[in-house]
Amino acid sequence: MVPNLEKVPGVLGRIARQRFKTAARRSFGGVKRFDPPPSFSAALAAPGLTLIAEIKRKSPSKGAIANLNAVETARAYVRGGAGAISVLTEPDFFGGREEDLRSVAESVGVPVLRKDFIVHPAQIWEARALGASAVLLIVGLLGGLTEAYLQEARKAGLEALVEVHDRSELEIAISAGAEIIGINNRDLTSLRVDINRAPALAREARALGFSGLLVAESGYYHPEELVAVSSYFDGVLVGSSLAAENDVEAAVRRLLGR
Repeated sequence: MVPNLEKVPGVLGRIARQRFKTAARRSFGGVKRFDPPPSFSAALAAPGLTLIAEIKRKSPSKGAIANLNAVETARAYVRGGAGAISVLTEPDFFGGREEDLRSVAESVGVPVLRKDFIVHPAQIWEARALGASAVLLIVGLLGGLTEAYLQEARKAGLEALVEVHDRSELEIAISAGAEIIGINNRDLTSLRVDINRAPALAREARALGFSGLLVAESGYYHPEELVAVSSYFDGVLVGSSLAAENDVEAAVRRLLGR
């Protein structure tokens, strides 16, 4: 159950291949946290647009963003009104730490998403052991293995945010049985952002018969942008624009129009 990553272009390919090497070297000792995590899908299904606020220290497109304390930032996000937290655990390009995931999951009462480049089944079980409610599965990396990884996540007791960025990936996600689909405005090979991508693909998803939950990802900075997608989406994932603020609690309130 190993994806072919050699043909994945650009920085996405470089990150994914490095993450696979790291995961393959590890000896995973099994799940040590047995308490059921908070439901990611229930948070998204709540009335209104659910904000998934991200712990993000840097990125390939922006460089250094902020030297965040993961727990303090997550708590501030929740006080501001975030319904879920996304924790980046990729260290080299995003400054993430797996311990961030554990400490945030233990410190907040909302669902926590492991935001990483999942290319090895062990990463799914690690996410469960660290207390995650859900993992990110990127169709652009997994391709035809998306369904197998989705089933592995369910076996581990996790939900999955299945990420797409074009029509062909959307069709793979729906065929795989995804219940939560994230539409990324950022092209992960060129890193360019087009905020018109998410609404267009959301309409296509519904036209294809998808009745699950939809999450818009990347490129959101202002309350009016969230209003514009609220009729299409159940949730929105926001990272850089919040993480860069000095007062992240106030930033969340402004973004949510509170």
